[in-house]
Amino acid sequence: MNNNFEKNNIAIIKGEVQGEPTFSHSVLGEGFYNLTVKVSRLSCEADYIPVTISERLMGDVTDGTEVAFSGQFRSYNKLVGDKSKLMLTMFVRERLDPKSCEEINKITLTGYICKDPIYRTTPFGREISDLLIAVNRAYNKSDYLPCIAWGRNARFSMGLEVGEKVELIGRIQSRNYQKKLEDGAVETRTAYEISISSIGLADFEQSVFSSENMETYKDNYTGNPASAV
Repeated sequence: MNNNFEKNNIAIIKGEVQGEPTFSHSVLGEGFYNLTVKVSRLSCEADYIPVTISERLMGDVTDGTEVAFSGQFRSYNKLVGDKSKLMLTMFVRERLDPKSCEEINKITLTGYICKDPIYRTTPFGREISDLLIAVNRAYNKSDYLPCIAWGRNARFSMGLEVGEKVELIGRIQSRNYQKKLEDGAVETRTAYEISISSIGLADFEQSVFSSENMETYKDNYTGNPASAV
């Protein structure tokens, strides 16, 4: 059984810090900060990726700083009122030199299908599929990461079953959507997901995504997998 959890989830991004870092929390006396990194796409659009970084690694990062980070794309549950929401962030493990970093936005994952993929076609006939992948982390934790596949990758996902182990390569992306509130007002929110460029079944081995993990997921998961705010 492969328990090298660091290799299950490897993300690299390069871009420009948007706004000033804000304090998030502290662990054993070390402070952690949240910031947003603007990452350019080939289409000249951009993704705005949430990042969590320790004060030890942050250094002189401020608004407009060009940065490159290596780490993991993680999820956690945040209590908002009386509801738990799935939040997503890139947790930085290493700060890279942006001048020599060749990757702009790349993530590789090994994890388990934890919800039946949802396949559909757009009004323009493009095939698309939504997946939720559970990626194991140390200390019996798992990250639940929403992914989106297109074309042949979407068709491939139709045959995937809950509990199957997959490997994928993609990029982290952000998108805005409209949320209608209970009082009828419409609010613009930001969603984060992984756009898949390639996906396949991983080599078979005994699953460490147990039924207990699945029950925990069912208890904590609250709806739209891409909703981070």
